Amino acid sequence: MRVRFCRIVVTTIPLLMVGCSLGGRGSTYVEEGFASYYSMESHGKLTASGERYDMYKLTAAHRRLPFGTIVKVTNLKNGKSVVVRINDRGPGVKNRIIDLSWEAARRIGMLKLGVVPVRIRVLSWGKKKR
Repeated sequence: MRVRFCRIVVTTIPLLMVGCSLGGRGSTYVEEGFASYYSMESHGKLTASGERYDMYKLTAAHRRLPFGTIVKVTNLKNGKSVVVRINDRGPGVKNRIIDLSWEAARRIGMLKLGVVPVRIRVLSWGKKKR
């Protein structure tokens, strides 16, 4: 079986790099851009997946990744990483690729900065399409 590989590189700020290998066990998805995090006021509100946002859980919002997808997020400023589950859609700001829960943001040291450059890598794909 042939594995197709595609890469999209956009050279505007922020730099966005997406690599995707379609088919087979070695499927990978890597993206670089900026991350932000949910405000404390969002705690308890419904997410697009239907679950309530819990600021103390390791979850995140992404525009396209299926719900339930597990992603490793690495802060490119300090090298710290966290593993999160996609359970919402967003971010709502054009130049950002992921919104992290408050706890996930705390673990990678971005609470004071608010927005940091990150690399996200899919560890396992979710099945929910909603």
